[in-house]
Amino acid sequence: FSFKMINTQSVDFKELPLRIIWAAGILTLFGLIVLKSISQHNSGTFLHNPFFKQIIFLIPALIGAVGVLYIPRYSIHKYAYAIYALGIILVLLPFSGNPHAGTYRWLNIGFSLSIQPSEFAKVFIIISLARYLSDHNLQMRHFTSIIIPIIMVLIPTAIVMNQPDLGTAIVMLAPVLPMLYWSGARPFYLFLVLAPLLSMLTAFHNIAFTIWAFVLGLTIVIARPNRLMSIGLFFGNIFLGLFSPFLWNSLTPYQQGRIITFINPEVDPLGAAYQIIQSKTAIGSGGIFGKGWGEGTQTHLKFLPVQESDFILSVIGEEFGFISVSIILILFGFLISQVVKHSFFSKDRFSSLALIGFATVLLSHVFVNTAMTVGLIPVKGLPFPFISAGGSFLIASYLMIGFILKLSVNYTE
Repeated sequence: FSFKMINTQSVDFKELPLRIIWAAGILTLFGLIVLKSISQHNSGTFLHNPFFKQIIFLIPALIGAVGVLYIPRYSIHKYAYAIYALGIILVLLPFSGNPHAGTYRWLNIGFSLSIQPSEFAKVFIIISLARYLSDHNLQMRHFTSIIIPIIMVLIPTAIVMNQPDLGTAIVMLAPVLPMLYWSGARPFYLFLVLAPLLSMLTAFHNIAFTIWAFVLGLTIVIARPNRLMSIGLFFGNIFLGLFSPFLWNSLTPYQQGRIITFINPEVDPLGAAYQIIQSKTAIGSGGIFGKGWGEGTQTHLKFLPVQESDFILSVIGEEFGFISVSIILILFGFLISQVVKHSFFSKDRFSSLALIGFATVLLSHVFVNTAMTVGLIPVKGLPFPFISAGGSFLIASYLMIGFILKLSVNYTE
């Protein structure tokens, strides 16, 4: 099947998947309602009010989404690598400016506004990965075929980690394995990518490490690689696991404290665990139906930190209750299921792979933000798509929606 055979005319708006549009629109509207509640007692200027600032950024976000619909699909495929290069340049630009709170994440665009280029790099990575994997589809059964896609993701990820922004870097890594699997890479090769991480994580518990060693050995036996590779994989991972305690001891007391506090927040309730404890308190106090719009005490007495972005789900839990949080998660699950469905039925591999990538990034944000809110993982500073305040992420999210809509429409010659 040749990609050039696909019609590249403008999209007929009647053909667009309305369910995806409605889902994104309802989530955005609910986010504005919550941000309006948070902004009630905001004494800052117009541009520092989370509600009005979100509306300002919503305008270019919608324009960007609609603009993507007018880009010929063949052009998206053709210039994918140029878009990737642009993404690399964007994430490097903040290093040329002044640091903000000790980080190089933001790029000042004037009028007291800044953008976070790494948010847009997620979009560019997915498009370039989809191009490479669709062009090399027949080679995906070989282990060496997964090396270049991983390197393509690691380059911008390493730059973002040095900004530093660990949360965004993790999300940038998220789509590579699902996209490799969707392109036909052997599951065993993807297992090999994850094996070193699992070896290190299980090394601190003797029973867990023993079980992992058994699973690792069994997997290698079933996959039947050559003998030299089998021995290297098994003992290499075992050695890496045994070396992990030395890596732990090389961490500073502050870094060790952050990890220990994550496991047991009560160890430092006024320090590193303060955000998680306040978030849990807000959600728990809301009960089933919540305290009502604008009535959240944790929110309006400012006990809950970063409430307009990282912990906006806690605000929803306090003011609108468990029912509303559940509805939001179900609605987002519906949106993701629609994207995956269109990926499955797509008539070309490039579109199918890109759709899986966008679904993975959006789902990663929801998973990390939700898990962080209830204390299942450390605080990573990742917003909830379409709901959290954040101009760069809002624009990037709607750009992804634009590409999803564009690539979901199947053309026939």
